[in-house]
Amino acid sequence: MKKLVFASVVALASLGFVAGPVLHAQDPGGQITIKDPAEYNAYQMFSTQTDPKQKAAAGDAFLTKYPQSVVKKAVLDNLLDIYQQLQDPQKVLDTANSLLQVDPNNMKAILYSVMIKKGQCGQKSDAATCDDAASLAQKGLQAAKPAETADPDWQKMTAVAYPIFHSAIALDNAISKKDFKGAQDEYTKELQLFNDEQSKSQGLPDTLALAQAYSQPGATQDLPKACYLYARVWDFAPPQYKAQIEPKLNYYYKRYHGNLDGLDQLKEQAKGDKLPPGTINIAPAKTPAEQIHDLLASTPDLTTLALADKETILALGSKEDADRLWALLKDKETQVPGVVIEADANTVKVAVTQDAKDTKVADFVVNMKKPLTEAELKVIQPGFEFKTAGGAQLVGSYDSYTQTPATPTTAQSAVIVLRDGDYVPEKKKATAPARRAPARRPAHK
Repeated sequence: MKKLVFASVVALASLGFVAGPVLHAQDPGGQITIKDPAEYNAYQMFSTQTDPKQKAAAGDAFLTKYPQSVVKKAVLDNLLDIYQQLQDPQKVLDTANSLLQVDPNNMKAILYSVMIKKGQCGQKSDAATCDDAASLAQKGLQAAKPAETADPDWQKMTAVAYPIFHSAIALDNAISKKDFKGAQDEYTKELQLFNDEQSKSQGLPDTLALAQAYSQPGATQDLPKACYLYARVWDFAPPQYKAQIEPKLNYYYKRYHGNLDGLDQLKEQAKGDKLPPGTINIAPAKTPAEQIHDLLASTPDLTTLALADKETILALGSKEDADRLWALLKDKETQVPGVVIEADANTVKVAVTQDAKDTKVADFVVNMKKPLTEAELKVIQPGFEFKTAGGAQLVGSYDSYTQTPATPTTAQSAVIVLRDGDYVPEKKKATAPARRAPARRPAHK
Protein backbone atom coordinates (compact mmCIF):
# COMPACT_ATOMS: atom_id res chain seq x y z
CA MET A 1 0.00 0.00 0.00
CA LYS A 2 2.96 2.35 0.47
CA LYS A 3 3.31 2.53 -3.31
CA LEU A 4 0.21 4.71 -3.28
CA VAL A 5 2.12 7.39 -1.39
CA PHE A 6 4.88 7.64 -3.97
CA ALA A 7 2.33 8.43 -6.64
CA SER A 8 1.93 11.75 -4.85
CA VAL A 9 5.57 12.60 -5.52
CA VAL A 10 5.11 12.03 -9.23
CA ALA A 11 2.03 14.25 -9.16
CA LEU A 12 3.97 16.90 -7.27
CA ALA A 13 6.81 16.93 -9.78
CA SER A 14 4.35 17.44 -12.62
CA LEU A 15 3.11 20.68 -11.05
CA GLY A 16 6.37 22.47 -11.79
CA PHE A 17 7.26 24.09 -8.47
CA VAL A 18 9.80 26.53 -9.82
CA ALA A 19 9.56 27.84 -13.35
CA GLY A 20 12.96 28.01 -15.03
CA PRO A 21 14.08 31.55 -15.90
CA VAL A 22 14.23 32.88 -19.42
CA LEU A 23 17.90 33.05 -20.38
CA HIS A 24 19.54 35.53 -22.70
CA ALA A 25 23.13 36.38 -23.47
CA GLN A 26 22.29 40.08 -23.18
CA ASP A 27 19.95 41.84 -20.76
CA PRO A 28 16.49 42.16 -22.39
CA GLY A 29 15.23 44.25 -19.49
CA GLY A 30 14.41 42.52 -16.20
CA GLN A 31 14.99 38.93 -17.30
CA ILE A 32 17.75 36.76 -15.83
CA THR A 33 20.84 37.21 -17.95
CA ILE A 34 24.00 35.17 -18.40
CA LYS A 35 26.53 37.71 -19.64
CA ASP A 36 29.53 35.37 -19.93
CA PRO A 37 29.28 33.60 -23.33
CA ALA A 38 31.24 30.57 -22.06
CA GLU A 39 28.90 30.19 -19.07
CA TYR A 40 25.89 30.64 -21.35
CA ASN A 41 27.19 27.93 -23.72
CA ALA A 42 27.78 25.59 -20.78
CA TYR A 43 24.23 26.19 -19.61
CA GLN A 44 22.91 25.56 -23.10
CA MET A 45 24.83 22.27 -23.23
CA PHE A 46 23.14 21.26 -19.97
CA SER A 47 19.63 22.42 -20.83
CA THR A 48 19.54 20.80 -24.29
CA GLN A 49 20.59 17.34 -23.15
CA THR A 50 17.86 14.72 -23.52
CA ASP A 51 19.51 11.74 -21.85
CA PRO A 52 18.93 12.04 -18.05
CA LYS A 53 22.33 10.66 -17.06
CA GLN A 54 24.18 12.92 -19.47
CA LYS A 55 22.08 15.88 -18.40
CA ALA A 56 22.82 15.20 -14.74
CA ALA A 57 26.55 15.02 -15.47
CA ALA A 58 26.39 18.28 -17.46
CA GLY A 59 24.46 20.01 -14.66
CA ASP A 60 26.95 18.91 -12.00
CA ALA A 61 29.83 20.03 -14.21
CA PHE A 62 28.17 23.42 -14.74
CA LEU A 63 27.71 24.02 -11.01
CA THR A 64 31.28 22.92 -10.29
CA LYS A 65 32.66 25.45 -12.81
CA TYR A 66 30.13 28.22 -12.09
CA PRO A 67 29.18 27.82 -8.40
CA GLN A 68 27.87 31.41 -8.15
CA SER A 69 25.94 31.43 -11.43
CA VAL A 70 22.76 33.48 -11.58
CA VAL A 71 20.99 30.33 -12.82
CA LYS A 72 22.24 28.13 -9.97
CA LYS A 73 18.75 27.84 -8.50
CA ALA A 74 17.23 26.86 -11.86
CA VAL A 75 19.95 24.25 -12.52
CA LEU A 76 19.55 22.72 -9.04
CA ASP A 77 15.78 22.62 -9.45
CA ASN A 78 16.19 20.83 -12.78
CA LEU A 79 18.76 18.42 -11.35
CA LEU A 80 16.41 17.60 -8.50
CA ASP A 81 13.84 16.31 -10.98
CA ILE A 82 16.47 14.43 -12.97
CA TYR A 83 17.83 12.57 -9.95
CA GLN A 84 14.29 11.81 -8.81
CA GLN A 85 13.65 10.37 -12.29
CA LEU A 86 16.89 8.34 -12.04
CA GLN A 87 15.78 7.06 -8.61
CA ASP A 88 19.02 8.09 -6.94
CA PRO A 89 17.93 9.00 -3.39
CA GLN A 90 21.33 10.16 -2.16
CA LYS A 91 21.74 12.52 -5.13
CA VAL A 92 18.19 13.78 -4.56
CA LEU A 93 19.02 14.55 -0.93
CA ASP A 94 22.34 16.23 -1.83
CA THR A 95 20.73 18.33 -4.57
CA ALA A 96 17.75 19.26 -2.38
CA ASN A 97 20.12 20.36 0.38
CA SER A 98 22.04 22.57 -2.07
CA LEU A 99 18.79 24.03 -3.40
CA LEU A 100 17.55 24.81 0.11
CA GLN A 101 20.75 26.78 0.75
CA VAL A 102 19.83 29.21 -2.05
CA ASP A 103 16.04 28.89 -1.68
CA PRO A 104 15.30 27.93 1.96
CA ASN A 105 11.55 27.50 1.45
CA ASN A 106 11.65 25.53 -1.81
CA MET A 107 8.67 23.22 -1.39
CA LYS A 108 9.81 20.58 -3.85
CA ALA A 109 13.25 20.27 -2.22
CA ILE A 110 11.62 19.99 1.21
CA LEU A 111 9.11 17.39 0.06
CA TYR A 112 11.60 15.15 -1.76
CA SER A 113 13.87 15.26 1.29
CA VAL A 114 10.99 14.43 3.64
CA MET A 115 9.85 11.53 1.46
CA ILE A 116 13.30 9.93 1.38
CA LYS A 117 14.10 10.49 5.05
CA LYS A 118 10.64 9.31 6.07
CA GLY A 119 11.22 6.08 4.14
CA GLN A 120 14.61 5.63 5.81
CA CYS A 121 13.02 6.32 9.20
CA GLY A 122 10.45 3.58 8.64
CA GLN A 123 13.08 1.08 7.51
CA LYS A 124 15.83 1.73 10.03
CA SER A 125 13.92 3.28 12.98
CA ASP A 126 16.92 5.59 13.34
CA ALA A 127 16.02 8.46 15.67
CA ALA A 128 18.26 11.04 13.97
CA THR A 129 16.81 10.27 10.51
CA CYS A 130 13.26 10.35 11.87
CA ASP A 131 13.93 13.69 13.57
CA ASP A 132 15.40 15.13 10.35
CA ALA A 133 12.32 14.13 8.38
CA ALA A 134 10.02 15.66 11.00
CA SER A 135 12.01 18.91 11.21
CA LEU A 136 11.91 19.36 7.43
CA ALA A 137 8.20 18.52 7.44
CA GLN A 138 7.54 21.22 10.06
CA LYS A 139 9.47 23.64 7.88
CA GLY A 140 7.35 22.69 4.89
CA LEU A 141 4.11 23.25 6.80
CA GLN A 142 5.29 26.72 7.81
CA ALA A 143 6.67 27.76 4.41
CA ALA A 144 5.00 30.80 2.87
CA LYS A 145 3.69 30.87 -0.68
CA PRO A 146 6.29 32.32 -3.08
CA ALA A 147 5.14 35.57 -4.66
CA GLU A 148 5.62 34.17 -8.18
CA THR A 149 3.37 31.14 -7.50
CA ALA A 150 -0.32 31.49 -8.32
CA ASP A 151 -2.84 30.62 -5.61
CA PRO A 152 -4.34 27.63 -7.50
CA ASP A 153 -0.86 26.17 -8.08
CA TRP A 154 0.04 26.61 -4.41
CA GLN A 155 -3.15 24.86 -3.36
CA LYS A 156 -2.32 21.93 -5.64
CA MET A 157 1.21 21.75 -4.25
CA THR A 158 0.18 21.83 -0.61
CA ALA A 159 -2.65 19.34 -1.19
CA VAL A 160 0.02 16.83 -2.13
CA ALA A 161 2.72 17.91 0.31
CA TYR A 162 0.89 18.61 3.59
CA PRO A 163 -0.44 15.07 4.18
CA ILE A 164 3.06 13.70 3.68
CA PHE A 165 4.49 16.26 6.11
CA HIS A 166 1.97 15.33 8.82
CA SER A 167 2.72 11.65 8.18
CA ALA A 168 6.46 12.21 8.65
CA ILE A 169 5.92 14.07 11.93
CA ALA A 170 3.59 11.33 13.15
CA LEU A 171 6.12 8.62 12.29
CA ASP A 172 8.83 10.47 14.19
CA ASN A 173 6.52 10.75 17.21
CA ALA A 174 5.74 7.04 17.10
CA ILE A 175 9.22 5.65 16.38
CA SER A 176 11.72 8.15 17.78
CA LYS A 177 9.84 9.79 20.63
CA LYS A 178 7.36 7.04 21.58
CA ASP A 179 4.82 9.87 21.78
CA PHE A 180 1.75 7.99 20.64
CA LYS A 181 -0.61 10.85 21.48
CA GLY A 182 1.44 13.08 19.20
CA ALA A 183 1.36 10.40 16.50
CA GLN A 184 -2.43 10.11 16.84
CA ASP A 185 -2.84 13.87 16.47
CA GLU A 186 -0.62 14.13 13.38
CA TYR A 187 -2.12 11.12 11.58
CA THR A 188 -5.56 12.57 12.30
CA LYS A 189 -4.55 15.94 10.79
CA GLU A 190 -3.24 14.11 7.74
CA LEU A 191 -6.39 12.06 7.17
CA GLN A 192 -8.58 15.13 7.61
CA LEU A 193 -6.89 16.58 4.51
CA PHE A 194 -8.07 13.68 2.33
CA ASN A 195 -11.49 13.45 0.79
CA ASP A 196 -13.43 10.21 1.18
CA GLU A 197 -12.04 8.56 -1.95
CA GLN A 198 -8.46 9.57 -1.16
CA SER A 199 -8.82 8.13 2.34
CA LYS A 200 -9.62 4.75 0.78
CA SER A 201 -6.47 4.74 -1.33
CA GLN A 202 -3.46 6.95 -0.58
CA GLY A 203 -4.68 7.56 2.97
CA LEU A 204 -5.04 3.86 3.78
CA PRO A 205 -1.42 3.15 4.89
CA ASP A 206 -1.60 5.87 7.53
CA THR A 207 -5.10 4.82 8.56
CA LEU A 208 -3.36 1.58 9.50
CA ALA A 209 -0.59 3.53 11.25
CA LEU A 210 -3.21 5.47 13.23
CA ALA A 211 -4.86 2.19 14.25
CA GLN A 212 -1.49 0.97 15.50
CA ALA A 213 -0.94 4.21 17.44
CA TYR A 214 -4.31 3.77 19.19
CA SER A 215 -3.54 0.13 20.00
CA GLN A 216 -0.25 0.84 21.82
CA PRO A 217 -0.37 0.00 25.54
CA GLY A 218 -0.50 2.89 27.98
CA ALA A 219 -2.59 5.91 28.85
CA THR A 220 -3.27 6.86 25.19
CA GLN A 221 -4.55 3.42 24.18
CA ASP A 222 -8.09 3.51 22.73
CA LEU A 223 -9.07 0.05 21.52
CA PRO A 224 -12.52 0.98 20.12
CA LYS A 225 -10.88 3.57 17.84
CA ALA A 226 -8.11 1.13 16.96
CA CYS A 227 -10.65 -1.56 16.04
CA TYR A 228 -12.67 0.91 13.94
CA LEU A 229 -9.58 1.93 11.98
CA TYR A 230 -8.34 -1.64 11.54
CA ALA A 231 -11.81 -2.51 10.25
CA ARG A 232 -11.74 0.42 7.80
CA VAL A 233 -8.34 -0.66 6.47
CA TRP A 234 -9.67 -4.20 6.12
CA ASP A 235 -12.72 -2.86 4.27
CA PHE A 236 -10.74 -1.08 1.56
CA ALA A 237 -7.37 -2.86 1.44
CA PRO A 238 -6.50 -4.87 -1.68
CA PRO A 239 -7.24 -8.59 -1.19
CA GLN A 240 -3.58 -9.54 -0.74
CA TYR A 241 -3.35 -7.32 2.37
CA LYS A 242 -6.51 -8.44 4.17
CA ALA A 243 -4.85 -11.57 5.57
CA GLN A 244 -2.20 -9.37 7.22
CA ILE A 245 -4.71 -6.97 8.77
CA GLU A 246 -7.37 -9.42 9.94
CA PRO A 247 -5.34 -11.03 12.78
CA LYS A 248 -4.77 -7.64 14.43
CA LEU A 249 -8.38 -6.61 13.95
CA ASN A 250 -9.61 -9.86 15.49
CA TYR A 251 -7.06 -9.72 18.30
CA TYR A 252 -7.88 -6.21 19.52
CA TYR A 253 -11.62 -6.55 18.96
CA LYS A 254 -11.69 -9.79 20.97
CA ARG A 255 -9.47 -8.27 23.63
CA TYR A 256 -11.86 -5.35 24.11
CA HIS A 257 -15.18 -7.09 23.49
CA GLY A 258 -14.40 -10.61 24.70
CA ASN A 259 -15.38 -12.40 21.46
CA LEU A 260 -15.94 -11.65 17.79
CA ASP A 261 -19.70 -11.06 18.03
CA GLY A 262 -20.63 -7.83 16.26
CA LEU A 263 -17.40 -7.54 14.26
CA ASP A 264 -19.23 -7.69 10.93
CA GLN A 265 -21.40 -4.76 12.01
CA LEU A 266 -18.27 -2.78 12.93
CA LYS A 267 -16.82 -3.46 9.48
CA GLU A 268 -19.98 -2.02 7.95
CA GLN A 269 -19.87 1.04 10.21
CA ALA A 270 -16.20 1.64 9.34
CA LYS A 271 -17.06 2.02 5.65
CA GLY A 272 -18.72 5.33 6.46
CA ASP A 273 -16.29 7.79 8.07
CA LYS A 274 -12.56 8.03 7.45
CA LEU A 275 -12.00 8.76 11.16
CA PRO A 276 -13.65 7.14 14.19
CA PRO A 277 -17.04 8.74 14.99
CA GLY A 278 -18.17 9.78 18.44
CA THR A 279 -20.03 6.50 18.93
CA ILE A 280 -18.43 3.18 18.03
CA ASN A 281 -20.64 0.15 18.40
CA ILE A 282 -18.44 -2.11 20.50
CA ALA A 283 -19.62 -3.13 23.94
CA PRO A 284 -16.80 -3.57 26.48
CA ALA A 285 -16.26 -7.07 27.75
CA LYS A 286 -15.65 -8.26 31.26
CA THR A 287 -12.32 -7.37 32.83
CA PRO A 288 -9.36 -9.42 31.56
CA ALA A 289 -9.20 -11.33 34.83
CA GLU A 290 -12.93 -12.16 34.58
CA GLN A 291 -12.56 -13.27 30.94
CA ILE A 292 -9.62 -15.46 31.90
CA HIS A 293 -11.55 -17.06 34.73
CA ASP A 294 -14.41 -17.87 32.32
CA LEU A 295 -11.93 -19.26 29.78
CA LEU A 296 -10.37 -21.56 32.33
CA ALA A 297 -13.81 -22.72 33.46
CA SER A 298 -14.82 -23.58 29.88
CA THR A 299 -11.57 -25.27 28.83
CA PRO A 300 -11.34 -28.91 29.97
CA ASP A 301 -7.67 -29.29 29.04
CA LEU A 302 -5.70 -26.08 29.63
CA THR A 303 -2.59 -27.51 27.94
CA THR A 304 -4.42 -27.26 24.60
CA LEU A 305 -4.54 -23.45 24.79
CA ALA A 306 -2.45 -21.48 22.31
CA LEU A 307 0.86 -20.21 23.65
CA ALA A 308 -0.27 -16.58 23.39
CA ASP A 309 -3.40 -17.42 25.43
CA LYS A 310 -1.27 -19.08 28.11
CA GLU A 311 0.92 -15.99 28.28
CA THR A 312 -2.18 -13.77 28.58
CA ILE A 313 -3.47 -15.86 31.49
CA LEU A 314 -0.11 -15.68 33.27
CA ALA A 315 0.04 -11.91 32.65
CA LEU A 316 -3.52 -10.79 33.38
CA GLY A 317 -5.18 -13.58 35.33
CA SER A 318 -5.74 -13.57 39.07
CA LYS A 319 -2.93 -15.17 41.08
CA GLU A 320 -5.13 -18.19 41.69
CA ASP A 321 -5.87 -18.70 37.98
CA ALA A 322 -2.30 -17.99 36.89
CA ASP A 323 -0.90 -20.42 39.47
CA ARG A 324 -3.42 -23.06 38.39
CA LEU A 325 -2.18 -22.88 34.80
CA TRP A 326 1.45 -22.69 35.82
CA ALA A 327 1.15 -25.91 37.83
CA LEU A 328 0.28 -27.66 34.55
CA LEU A 329 3.00 -25.96 32.50
CA LYS A 330 6.02 -26.09 34.83
CA ASP A 331 8.83 -28.24 33.39
CA LYS A 332 6.80 -29.09 30.26
CA GLU A 333 8.37 -28.57 26.84
CA THR A 334 6.79 -26.16 24.39
CA GLN A 335 7.43 -24.53 21.04
CA VAL A 336 7.91 -20.76 21.09
CA PRO A 337 6.56 -19.23 17.88
CA GLY A 338 7.28 -15.53 17.69
CA VAL A 339 9.58 -12.73 16.56
CA VAL A 340 13.15 -12.47 17.86
CA ILE A 341 13.78 -9.27 19.83
CA GLU A 342 17.30 -10.03 21.01
CA ALA A 343 19.65 -13.01 20.87
CA ASP A 344 23.12 -14.07 21.97
CA ALA A 345 24.82 -17.44 22.19
CA ASN A 346 23.06 -18.42 25.42
CA THR A 347 19.69 -16.64 25.35
CA VAL A 348 16.97 -15.91 22.79
CA LYS A 349 14.29 -13.33 23.65
CA VAL A 350 11.05 -13.60 21.67
CA ALA A 351 7.83 -11.59 21.33
CA VAL A 352 4.92 -14.04 21.13
CA THR A 353 1.69 -12.10 21.79
CA GLN A 354 0.47 -9.37 19.45
CA ASP A 355 1.03 -6.73 22.17
CA ALA A 356 4.63 -7.87 22.55
CA LYS A 357 5.19 -7.79 18.79
CA ASP A 358 3.66 -4.32 18.49
CA THR A 359 5.81 -2.88 21.26
CA LYS A 360 8.87 -4.99 20.30
CA VAL A 361 9.26 -6.22 23.86
CA ALA A 362 10.12 -9.85 24.58
CA ASP A 363 7.60 -11.79 26.66
CA PHE A 364 9.46 -15.14 26.40
CA VAL A 365 13.11 -15.66 27.38
CA VAL A 366 14.62 -18.96 26.27
CA ASN A 367 17.89 -20.03 27.90
CA MET A 368 19.63 -22.41 25.50
CA LYS A 369 20.73 -25.92 26.39
CA LYS A 370 23.97 -25.38 24.45
CA PRO A 371 25.38 -22.14 23.04
CA LEU A 372 24.27 -21.12 19.58
CA THR A 373 26.98 -21.21 16.92
CA GLU A 374 28.09 -18.14 14.98
CA ALA A 375 26.34 -19.53 11.91
CA GLU A 376 23.09 -19.95 13.87
CA LEU A 377 23.34 -16.43 15.31
CA LYS A 378 23.62 -15.04 11.77
CA VAL A 379 20.13 -16.49 11.20
CA ILE A 380 18.60 -15.72 14.61
CA GLN A 381 18.69 -11.94 14.31
CA PRO A 382 16.11 -9.39 15.60
CA GLY A 383 13.05 -9.66 13.38
CA PHE A 384 13.55 -13.36 12.58
CA GLU A 385 10.36 -15.32 13.18
CA PHE A 386 10.06 -18.82 14.62
CA LYS A 387 7.13 -20.93 13.45
CA THR A 388 5.15 -23.86 14.85
CA ALA A 389 5.48 -25.75 11.59
CA GLY A 390 6.94 -25.25 8.15
CA GLY A 391 9.91 -23.19 9.30
CA ALA A 392 12.63 -22.80 11.93
CA GLN A 393 11.47 -23.67 15.45
CA LEU A 394 12.48 -22.80 19.00
CA VAL A 395 11.59 -25.11 21.89
CA GLY A 396 12.23 -25.09 25.61
CA SER A 397 10.85 -26.18 28.99
CA TYR A 398 8.83 -23.85 31.24
CA ASP A 399 11.03 -22.69 34.12
CA SER A 400 9.55 -19.55 35.73
CA TYR A 401 7.29 -16.57 35.11
CA THR A 402 6.99 -13.05 36.51
CA GLN A 403 4.04 -10.69 36.25
CA THR A 404 4.98 -7.11 35.33
CA PRO A 405 2.56 -4.43 36.63
CA ALA A 406 1.19 -1.79 34.25
CA THR A 407 2.85 1.62 33.96
CA PRO A 408 1.55 4.86 32.37
CA THR A 409 3.02 3.72 29.03
CA THR A 410 2.80 -0.08 29.21
CA ALA A 411 0.11 -2.64 29.92
CA GLN A 412 0.37 -5.36 32.56
CA SER A 413 2.31 -8.28 31.16
CA ALA A 414 4.37 -11.34 32.04
CA VAL A 415 7.87 -12.52 31.24
CA ILE A 416 8.06 -16.30 30.87
CA VAL A 417 11.45 -17.99 31.16
CA LEU A 418 12.20 -21.34 29.55
CA ARG A 419 15.28 -23.53 30.04
CA ASP A 420 16.98 -26.20 27.91
CA GLY A 421 16.23 -24.25 24.75
CA ASP A 422 16.85 -25.90 21.41
CA TYR A 423 16.96 -24.36 17.93
CA VAL A 424 15.57 -26.54 15.13
CA PRO A 425 16.56 -25.11 11.73
CA GLU A 426 14.11 -25.07 8.86
CA LYS A 427 14.35 -28.25 6.86
CA LYS A 428 15.44 -27.67 3.31
CA LYS A 429 13.44 -29.40 0.63
CA ALA A 430 15.37 -32.25 -0.89
CA THR A 431 16.12 -31.74 -4.55
CA ALA A 432 15.37 -34.64 -6.83
CA PRO A 433 18.54 -36.23 -8.23
CA ALA A 434 19.19 -35.51 -11.86
CA ARG A 435 18.02 -38.32 -14.07
CA ARG A 436 20.71 -39.76 -16.26
CA ALA A 437 19.89 -40.78 -19.77
CA PRO A 438 20.24 -44.54 -20.27
CA ALA A 439 23.45 -45.60 -21.95
CA ARG A 440 22.97 -46.42 -25.58
CA ARG A 441 24.02 -49.84 -26.70
CA PRO A 442 26.52 -49.91 -29.52
CA ALA A 443 24.97 -50.90 -32.81
CA HIS A 444 25.47 -54.57 -33.73
CA LYS A 445 27.71 -54.98 -36.70
